[in-house]
Amino acid sequence: MVFDHELILISLSPAENSMGDPIVEETSVTVLCDVQAITRSEHYAAATHGLKPELTFVLNKYEYEGQRLVEFENVRYRVIRHYFTKTQKDFADFESVELVCEGLMNNAST
Repeated sequence: MVFDHELILISLSPAENSMGDPIVEETSVTVLCDVQAITRSEHYAAATHGLKPELTFVLNKYEYEGQRLVEFENVRYRVIRHYFTKTQKDFADFESVELVCEGLMNNAST
């Protein structure tokens, strides 16, 4: 597993603009990840529930804080599910998390 891609993790939090109106504020952090394809079985299992997984991102477990949006190569994705894997023995002995994601229409935030 090679962590040679950059992934932007995006957090959304409620805030107020200068007029006091409620808005959603984005906070982002860039991490290194590995990109994997969706397996055939996962694709069809998700399709039965109306989901369309496109990519799986694997990153260090300690860099992920429950963000529901990510951006990869200027395309935004929604995290469908995350899965904590066992320790990666082949790369720096750290625990990883897999983020299974689906694309968002027009790079929407929600």
